[in-house]
Amino acid sequence: MSDQNTKKETLRKSLEETLGLAEWSILRKHATRDVIILVDPSLSLLDVGIAIAMNDETQVQAWIEEKKLGKPSAEQLTTWETDLNRTFSSLIVQPFVLMQILNS
Repeated sequence: MSDQNTKKETLRKSLEETLGLAEWSILRKHATRDVIILVDPSLSLLDVGIAIAMNDETQVQAWIEEKKLGKPSAEQLTTWETDLNRTFSSLIVQPFVLMQILNS
């Protein structure tokens, strides 16, 4: 296994520990700090986290251009404020908090 693959697997195991569910009431403080990245449900939250942590600019930029990665819209933020118990998948990749909308 290459050194790069070893680093990736170590990172994957580390990030898996912070992968979980979080209610908007907890995530909203991160929105005020503008560190939330909304991840399209078609992507693996863990794979996106690894790409960001490993500074894979090519992949991250491709996702941004495909509109599969980005900041939540003002409309989304307003909607979520009306339902503080809404649950999202989330992953911490310092300094960011990645989150995915769960299917209702």
